[in-house]
Amino acid sequence: MNLHEQRKAALARAREIVEGAKAANRDLTPEETTEAETKMAEVEDLDTKLAGKALVDSVMSLGSVEDEPTDDKPRAKSLGDHFAQHVGDDGFSNLKSIGGFTVSAPDYVGAGTKAATDVYDTTGVPSVLLTDVDRTFVRTFRPGPVVADLLGSGSIGGNAVTYFLEGALEGDFETVTEGGQKPQIHLGDPTPVTDALKKIAAWWDTSDEMVQDLPFMVSEINNRAMTRLAMAEENQLLNGPGTGSTVRGLLNRSGIQTEATAASPDSNADALFRAMTKVQTATGLAADGIIINPVDYQDLRLSKDGNGQYFGGGFFAGQYGNGGVPMQPPLWGLRTVVSTAVAAGTAIVGAFAQAGTVYRKGGVRVESTNSDLGKFTSNIITTRIEERVALAVRIPAAIVVVTPA
Repeated sequence: MNLHEQRKAALARAREIVEGAKAANRDLTPEETTEAETKMAEVEDLDTKLAGKALVDSVMSLGSVEDEPTDDKPRAKSLGDHFAQHVGDDGFSNLKSIGGFTVSAPDYVGAGTKAATDVYDTTGVPSVLLTDVDRTFVRTFRPGPVVADLLGSGSIGGNAVTYFLEGALEGDFETVTEGGQKPQIHLGDPTPVTDALKKIAAWWDTSDEMVQDLPFMVSEINNRAMTRLAMAEENQLLNGPGTGSTVRGLLNRSGIQTEATAASPDSNADALFRAMTKVQTATGLAADGIIINPVDYQDLRLSKDGNGQYFGGGFFAGQYGNGGVPMQPPLWGLRTVVSTAVAAGTAIVGAFAQAGTVYRKGGVRVESTNSDLGKFTSNIITTRIEERVALAVRIPAAIVVVTPA
């Protein structure tokens, strides 16, 4: 009999003694009292043993001490560094020895791609000794914020999230006299909505010779792959149709509001402010962000007053030579995301943090193998990077799409 079974038996006997006395409507006899106390002491002793066993199991589940970071093996600072720490000092020796492996990280975004038949290799790269070759073909920099930064963030245990869209509010708080009847507040029947996790992924091939330079793989993952996945995610969060394997984006939600604008930059700015007002009047929430296409942002950024001065500050200093020039000054004081994921001529204003939540499961996942098809004999490594996301939009009316009149 294991510890759990012993505890169950002791507790059952103690309860049997007490319940027998209660059923007979009498007090416990001295013998019954002694036996019940003995059984409860056994339960407490077994609880102590079970707690110790649980502690041992917890400690052992953390792996060996050798797996913990040391001064020679610092904690990974990025997804690419985490990947590099798991492939061996000489490139992919661990990968080849076990025929494939997986590492993952809890952060968000990442994915790069080439043509299906393309392989990153060292063809044409000089092999002069003591010469470093820059094999990061495209250096990328993506200043924030991005669309996902505006939305709320959540984690998910299953494969989908179900939430409720509330109906119209009936009744409200009122002042009442002492002892008077209080008014009822009633929300219309909520509508259940389910949004499932969707996978965003890509893969690429790399030759062994390129992979042996681990800094190259780190840069590929941290720079190009993560940036390309961020861009793909952004497009899904805004424009995903919600059919098949796609995310249902903000622009394809029933109940979002619209606001029309004219063609001039001045009118565009006014329309954005009217959209902010629509968010608050419809929901009581204050808008906290704007998503705008680079072309439309350019029109606003380059607009001038009657004296030829830029409203947003000139290229050397702020308005009329005062202050500095921020990289992307916010519109109407709201966090502004400049993204090609939203079409030119369209902008989105919203109380994003309250209106929607991005759910992620498992973070970004990076996997590499050389056992795919005939790639082992060709010294080719296939790397796959992916993430699973879902978007829940609980308050569609808190999103306003600004479009041309």
